[in-house]
Amino acid sequence: MSTVETTERARARKPPSVAGRRSDETKLSLKTTEFWAMAGLIAAILIASAVSDSLGDVRAWTLVAAVGIGYMISRGLAKSGTKYVGEDPLTQDNR
Repeated sequence: MSTVETTERARARKPPSVAGRRSDETKLSLKTTEFWAMAGLIAAILIASAVSDSLGDVRAWTLVAAVGIGYMISRGLAKSGTKYVGEDPLTQDNR
């Protein structure tokens, strides 16, 4: 019984960010609103390019590339401050 109490006391002393953290802070990319906003924006650009005479193919694909680059930068910034606490399945022994 004393080991359980000791463990609970040690856990209570740790900061909440360390004590209760079991997974990564960032979500899977498909679960974020920024992914769906990017997908919608790309679809809108390509549809506008197909319908409009003033928006050329080169300009549309340049805008699509800019939106994609912006998304990659935002995901990189979101993940840059987090520590990966999970285990890499490629480095684990499959016993």
